[in-house]
Amino acid sequence: MIIQLIVSFIATIAFSVLFSVPRKEYLFCGICGVISWFFYLISYNVLSSVTYASLIATIVLTLASRVFAVNRRVPVTVFLIAGIFPLVPGAGIYYTAYYIFANEINTAVSKGIETIGIAIAISFGIMLVFAIPQKLFLMGKNRIKARWMEEGMKQGENKK
Repeated sequence: MIIQLIVSFIATIAFSVLFSVPRKEYLFCGICGVISWFFYLISYNVLSSVTYASLIATIVLTLASRVFAVNRRVPVTVFLIAGIFPLVPGAGIYYTAYYIFANEINTAVSKGIETIGIAIAISFGIMLVFAIPQKLFLMGKNRIKARWMEEGMKQGENKK
């Protein structure tokens, strides 16, 4: 499992380079890739369903992406698109096409339905989290900022 998480981290950063993400965000994009793959692996081990595992991993990833976007002051798509990279059912698309050309129609249909289910789960997970108002993500940041300013004022008073 550790090797898979390391590979997802490296692959996500490599994708971020291709996606022209700002350099200072590479680490956070890699973390998003690890988050998505970690929750996918855990969910798959518990539920034994790639579709539900993809849904849960996407929900957690989208939440993390929104938090990173607020704190890093970068559009959420920077983290979301990079972090979703490990979850994209590229192998499912490949095998669906392969089985079609190999004239194994039943296997192709089965793999195609599974791939479409994963894609729908990813889309639904993103939509579900984006239904949460942005103000909820900003509230935590504003509280932290207010606390820092308050502590800074107290330190300034203590110096006088």
